[in-house]
Formats: sequence, C-alpha cells, structure tokens
Amino acid sequence: MNDPMVLGVLSDTHLYRQEVPLRVLRALDGVDLLIHAGDIVEMAVLEQLESLAPTVAVAGNMDHGDVREVLPEKRVIEVADCRLGLMHGSGAPQNITSRLRREFDRVDVVIFGHTHRVYNREEDGVFFFNPGSPTDKMFAPFRSVGILELGEEVKGRIIMLE
Repeated sequence: MNDPMVLGVLSDTHLYRQEVPLRVLRALDGVDLLIHAGDIVEMAVLEQLESLAPTVAVAGNMDHGDVREVLPEKRVIEVADCRLGLMHGSGAPQNITSRLRREFDRVDVVIFGHTHRVYNREEDGVFFFNPGSPTDKMFAPFRSVGILELGEEVKGRIIMLE
C-alpha cells in the first residue's frame, strides 16, 4: 500500500503587507502540496507558501488586483487519483455546501473557505473540507489550518493554532 498524499489546506489568510505567521508555516511544514482556498489578498502570501511546497490556489471574494488577475475563482485538480474541486465560496454560511456542490461535476472532494469556520465531513459521497482561517477568529472560536490525506480514503484533520 502506498503512503497517502498529504495536503496542507488553508484559506482566508487576509494578509495585507504581512508575513505568513510562523505558527502557520510550522503547522504545514512537510506536506506534499499546499492548497489555498482564497482570500489571499497579496501574491506574496503564495510566494511564501511555495517555499514550503508546491501551492495551488483560487481567488476569493476579498482578492483583487494581481491575485484576481492570476488566479481563477474555481478549479478542479487531480491529486492521487482524487478529483478536487477548489472554490472559495460566497454568501451566507447556511447551505454553502449545497451551493458549492452545484458548482462541480464529478469531484471526490470540495475544498472551500469563506465562512472562516472549519468543516470536515462527507456528504452524499463528496468530502467537504474548510480549514477555517489561520489569522482570524471573528467567526470561529480558534485560528486553524487543515491537513487532507488522500489515500485509500480521504481523511481530514483540523489543526488549531492556539
């Protein structure tokens, strides 16, 4: 049996003229691939993340300028025989997974952000994963990032940063 592919997942960093916090970099060190689900704000964030691992990202509703010019709002990638749908999300937190599900055909996992609230569960054969925000606690009780393991099955883990 092969080792699972380990993805570090983050969203809603909202970093303007700031470095990615060291606690975030430490939590994600050693992953095979990084996924950022939007609200990056500045491309410098992705450049820092690239120093840890190859990074794939989508733009969020708070992204403008060069971030919006470079990144799509949604994308599908294939990793370890798993189809991942990436999209920041929009609107109210209620029913966000239903809205996101309609955005993608034939995906195994949907990675999203927007709500700043962790979400880590399968719904009707699709695994939904929101790592929360590593920098903001306005809508959640803690700051966090996530780890997704893609192997025989999909396993998600939330890392609380405090």
